[in-house]
Amino acid sequence: MAEAANTQPQLFAMGDRALVIEYGRSQGAAVNARVRAAAEHLLSHPLPGVTDVVPAFAAITVHFDPLQVAAHYRVGDPLEAMRDALDSALARAPATPKHKPRTIEVPVCYGGDFGEDLQTVATHCGLSTEEVVKIHCTPVYQVHALGFLPGFAYLGGLDRRIVTPRLDVPRKRVPAGSVGIGGDQTGVYPFETPGGWNLIGRTPIALFRIEAEAPSLLEPGDNVRFVAIDAREFQAFKGRR
Repeated sequence: MAEAANTQPQLFAMGDRALVIEYGRSQGAAVNARVRAAAEHLLSHPLPGVTDVVPAFAAITVHFDPLQVAAHYRVGDPLEAMRDALDSALARAPATPKHKPRTIEVPVCYGGDFGEDLQTVATHCGLSTEEVVKIHCTPVYQVHALGFLPGFAYLGGLDRRIVTPRLDVPRKRVPAGSVGIGGDQTGVYPFETPGGWNLIGRTPIALFRIEAEAPSLLEPGDNVRFVAIDAREFQAFKGRR
């Protein structure tokens, strides 16, 4: 059962330099919207001593410098001071994010040398490879969080018909741009890296460019639609943003 959108946040210490704000344990869109709204508020209204705000599916980790917090609030327990400051800040945070989601089309060449596990996924799911591609391209996915690698987007909305377990033994090398399915999630590897998801295709576009003003093409809250292309189109798109 999905968590309700009005789930009240719970704060937990993560060592003496971070607090986790947890909105539940589901990966539902309503809870994720609350997380993104709170993270936006904390980033746009920075608290003294906070060094980083890291949103995930249903939680936010707030890192802080305890010496700065203790000096600012003139207290002996910076953890409790930060907890109180976050409680007050979260009470003022909106319930919905201000970021207007974009819909970004990601071209993907499926199967063959571009997606060596496409047949494995099809066999596991009792489908043809053409059906897997059609099902994978049908939903509009939502970016719930970025993590694992810079620009790696965890996408919500994978059709249950193509859910496939991760590999028992991860690959030592997954090519950049590979599109994979791991359990009930799908995503794109921005860089060459080890990985354990089933590779069903590859995109020729760059998902992360360190020199760009906004390095990550995808941001939390954005919508993503996969579009099937052929090998010729792959070469034409290669390296584009």
